[in-house]
This record gives sequence, structure tokens and C-alpha cells, in this order.
Amino acid sequence: MNRSIQSGILLVTFAVFASGCNERAQYDAEHQAGSNPPMPGARSFLAPPMQVPKYVGWQNGDAPKVADGLKIEKIASGLHHPRQVYVLPNGDILVAEANSPNEEAVTTPKQLIAGLIESRSGKKAEGANQITLLRQRAGGSGEWDKHVFIEHLHSPFGMQLIGDTLYVADTDAILKYPYQSGETSISARGIELTDLPDTINHHWTKALLASPDGKKLYVGVGSNSNVGENGLDVEYRRANVLEVDIATGGSRIYAAGIRNPTGLQWEPKTGRLWAVANERDEIGADLVPDYLTSVQEGAFYGWPYSYYGQHVDRRAQPQRPDLVAKAIRPDYAIGSHVAPLGLLFYTGSNLPAQYRGGAFIGEHGSWNRSPLSGYAVAYVAFENGKPVGAPRPVVTGFASDDEKELHGAPVGLAQDRDGGVVIADDVGNVVWRVTKAGSQP
Repeated sequence: MNRSIQSGILLVTFAVFASGCNERAQYDAEHQAGSNPPMPGARSFLAPPMQVPKYVGWQNGDAPKVADGLKIEKIASGLHHPRQVYVLPNGDILVAEANSPNEEAVTTPKQLIAGLIESRSGKKAEGANQITLLRQRAGGSGEWDKHVFIEHLHSPFGMQLIGDTLYVADTDAILKYPYQSGETSISARGIELTDLPDTINHHWTKALLASPDGKKLYVGVGSNSNVGENGLDVEYRRANVLEVDIATGGSRIYAAGIRNPTGLQWEPKTGRLWAVANERDEIGADLVPDYLTSVQEGAFYGWPYSYYGQHVDRRAQPQRPDLVAKAIRPDYAIGSHVAPLGLLFYTGSNLPAQYRGGAFIGEHGSWNRSPLSGYAVAYVAFENGKPVGAPRPVVTGFASDDEKELHGAPVGLAQDRDGGVVIADDVGNVVWRVTKAGSQP
């Protein structure tokens, strides 16, 4: 095929994608929230609608907006795609700087155009494949000092410290490193605890959470496709939460059928495991709501055969009515295509009382919905170990009001030693810190 014909195909395909942006959502996150969200009929598209703001970054001292009673400060800038944050006992903060390892083959014009359009947002920028340590400067004002803590990683994401061992979830393995409090770098090579599914890596992030007794690690492993279109052979042990034994490295599937489980956390009242999940695409601006849910041992959540319980997805082949009959409904919808990647149950006392005991969610933002959804840190109140009410936007302004420009996008969240909320912004290449208005550093 000559170059002019290739260019013509790309132009036609681009026009199809662009025309899809006219398909607008009926519901916002507030009206899709809760245990029984509205489920309109599934749509079918020649190419999925796309609306992606153009990356401009943070300029002239701009910063995200925060709700009344809060303040926000920049504690690190100039990073390379900071995706996840983790607070050490001495107050230092680890930042995993990474992006996709780009191991997924681009085989169709649709994939090519989608990648080109998404790259406008800055979400495709290259990561540093390292962990950086942030340490607060004496006096507590200004940006924190940065130290390269661990280098030469392979798309790292999850981090957990158990005793004097730091566990890091690369995209293909969990590595363990010796840790001493106060050190600003680790030169020892990581030792593999266990391998992780890594073929294709459509969803490459591996969320990581230690059990309260330090004997197990829980790993969120996303699917290798939207809805099984790459074949189910490459979905082996994917779309699952795995449980890994620290002593042996052995693992088992703890819960299944969760398309992309991220932000694993323990709910403080009940001690139950919770996660946020990115649901499937390409069947409409209002389908399927991403969700926040408790992760029940042995449960099946539907992917790829059904969504939000037993709503059958006809695209998944072969159909499996036997598995659909077992699919359980997630606890709480948080809105379609908000792309939740960070979860934090807040247990501190720095923030005002209305933010205590519930969950903050880092919403990375939509690429296939008009108007945009996500691009915010939202808060969901909890009562008796269950989410109540609608999500409340707490940190906003990552996208411009006209939805044409993108300054940043929140991902991982953590609670620092003083009760501040730390936010990794992988598009803005910044780490932010939110505290109560008027509080001192």
C-alpha cells in the first residue's frame, strides 16, 4: 500500500473518531453514583467517540482548585510521569515514575488513531522507570528535596514496606529490596519474589497492598484487552486480585472478573479489602460506570462476560451464561469513564471533619466521553463501612473549563505523616499536597 493511500485511510479514520464526539452523555457522576446506577442500552460504534483535551501543563504558578476549607501546595515538580505515591514511617514519600512499557502491538487503524489522539493529552509521556524519594526540607516550606531512590525498574507502580523490606510491583514481577530508615537511595539489586502476568500489558499497572499481619501481598492485575478481543489465552490470571504469600512467593486468585482493579486499600472500620476499578469502553458515554467495591474472597465480578452484576456484554465470545449467573454487583458506582486509579481511606485529623472516615479517589479522567468525566480527586463518605451519598469533587481544575486544555491528571493518593493528602499528577509531572486551610507545614 503506497503512502498516499495510507494517509487517506488515516484521515478517514480520524474523521470517524472525531465525529463520534457528538455522542453526549446523559448522566453525570452524581446521577450515576450508588449501588443501583442507571444502565442505558449499550451502543455500537464503528469507532469509539473520543474527546481528549490538549496537554498544556501547569503554567505561571497555576495549581488545582480545592474545596472550601482546604489548601493545596506543590511539593515536587519536574518529575517524569509520577503515577503512585507511598509514605514511609519516617515521613519520606516514595514516588513511582513510570508509564506503559509499550509492549502492546498496534495492529489496527483504530488502535493507531486512538493512540495518536490520546497522546495529545500528555498521558502517553515516557516515564522514568524509577522511584524517587521526597524529603521535606528543614523549616517545612517550598518543594521537598528529591533523591533517586531505585533505578532501572520496569514500569513500577505499587510499593509496600513490610518490616525492613520494601516490595515494588514492576509490571512483570514483585521485587524486594532491603530498606533502612533515613537512606536516600538503594543500590542493592531487587530480588524477585514472584512473577506477574505481563504478556501484551494492555493494563500494565500492578497495585500492591500488604495484609495487616504482613504475611500476604494483594496485587491488582488488569485485563489485556477491553472485553477479551485479544483472545482469552492472554487473559490468564488477569482481571483479578491476586494474593501472594510473602514467605514462599506462591500466589492464588483471590477475586476475579474485575477488569482493572487499582488502588487497593483496607477499609478502616471493617478491615475489609476494597478497590477501585476501571470498567469497559466502547458501548456508550454512560456505560459502563467505574466503581468502588469491597473485594470478596472467591467472588466473580463479571468481566468480560457481564458488567455491573449480570448485564450481559454480547461482545465477549464465547458467551458464558454459567459465569454471568455467578457475577456479583459492585458496591458503589462512581461514574462512567472517570478512570479511577488512586484510592485512600482517610484516617487522619488534619482535614476538616467532613473528610474523615471516607474514601478519596484519584480520577485520571475520560478519553471517550463528552462532556469529560473525572480529572478530579473525589471524596465518598462512608457509614458503617459502606459508601453513602454521591461523590464530592474536592480537588479540581486539572482540565480547563472549556475542556480543551489539560494541565494535569491525578493518579495515586497517600496520607502523609501529618494527615495531609498527597496526590501524584502524572500529566502535570507534579506531586501535590492538600491540607486544612490555615494549617502550617
